[in-house]
Amino acid sequence: LRCCSSAASVVSDGSGAAEERSLYIMRVVQIAVMCVLALTVVFGIFFLGCNLLIKSEGMINFLVKERRPSKEVEAVVGPY
Repeated sequence: LRCCSSAASVVSDGSGAAEERSLYIMRVVQIAVMCVLALTVVFGIFFLGCNLLIKSEGMINFLVKERRPSKEVEAVVGPY
């Protein structure tokens, strides 16, 4: 009996350490996944912002071109 009880205690000690290690690995994996998701969101927002900035710059340039007086107006008013 003494032999079996000591073997059982060794097995329970081993499973406790294995369980603790498993929890540690799960925690590390969770942290890694959260970091990847956070980086994905940050880069997504960055590229979306850059895309919107480029589009707004194009719209501003389009409006500036529209505001320039056309050649027809210059013909009516006459050259300066």
